[in-house]
Amino acid sequence: MTFWFIRGLRRGVVTTRYPARPDRAARYLPTPPAFRPEALTRQAADELAAICPSGALHRDGSVLVYDVGACTACGRCAAEAPGAVTASGQFELATTDRSVLIKKIPIRGEAP
Repeated sequence: MTFWFIRGLRRGVVTTRYPARPDRAARYLPTPPAFRPEALTRQAADELAAICPSGALHRDGSVLVYDVGACTACGRCAAEAPGAVTASGQFELATTDRSVLIKKIPIRGEAP
């Protein structure tokens, strides 16, 4: 084992090329959702808030409040409302300010 450790130090073993080049496996990672305000209705927002297991979604009047820090990227919201919710593709969400992770999505869709 010592041999492999020293060899790795000498060669500078790199297991990934990130961030210089995006890792190919990143496309398979579950990512937090992105919302389409024009397709989001009050009823849909209430349903999304009800099915969210982490409590990352709740409706406040005509705004869907989304806590990215609480989201587990389970995909239930995207399965419930595929027209209004898609995967964001972003997994770099580090911040030093917690308030940056709270998103307010306006509800612009009309109820059918």
